[in-house]
Amino acid sequence: MLQVTENGANITLSGKAQGGTDGLFWFGVALLIGAVGVAMAMSLLPERLAIGALAVLIVGSFLFNKMRHKQKIDNSHICSGILKVYSGGFVHNLLGKTQQVTVQPDNSISVTGTQLIICDDKGSVRYQISGFDSQKEAEVMQAILQGQSLGKRNANIKMQSS
Repeated sequence: MLQVTENGANITLSGKAQGGTDGLFWFGVALLIGAVGVAMAMSLLPERLAIGALAVLIVGSFLFNKMRHKQKIDNSHICSGILKVYSGGFVHNLLGKTQQVTVQPDNSISVTGTQLIICDDKGSVRYQISGFDSQKEAEVMQAILQGQSLGKRNANIKMQSS
């Protein structure tokens, strides 16, 4: 749904919301407890077992970093929530979380079907926005981000009673 405002537009995306959490916090807590356990193992256990515990902690840290990197990539794909679009940027609201995005002048903005893609000057994708109701909504967002102004058309509706 598109609603034109004084300084831009509000767009409600109708895509399916992504999962809220993937257990990254609890995995980090487990790693912290594991680090304390490895420290104790280094002083209490035989040398081979202590090295084994340290190896398990290193593998866990590697997996944690891979999951964190995947979460960063997932945050660049926006498919649901409310976008408050203004010239040069937008604010994304989803489930009480707010993310403010500023589009740099050297960024390229393109529309492909009902998807808007914002790329940096090197060509890598910064944001991929989908969930628009129509291609026209994506084109309106592109126009506003590029600094074009939109005009409102007000219509008077008269109701007749019979």
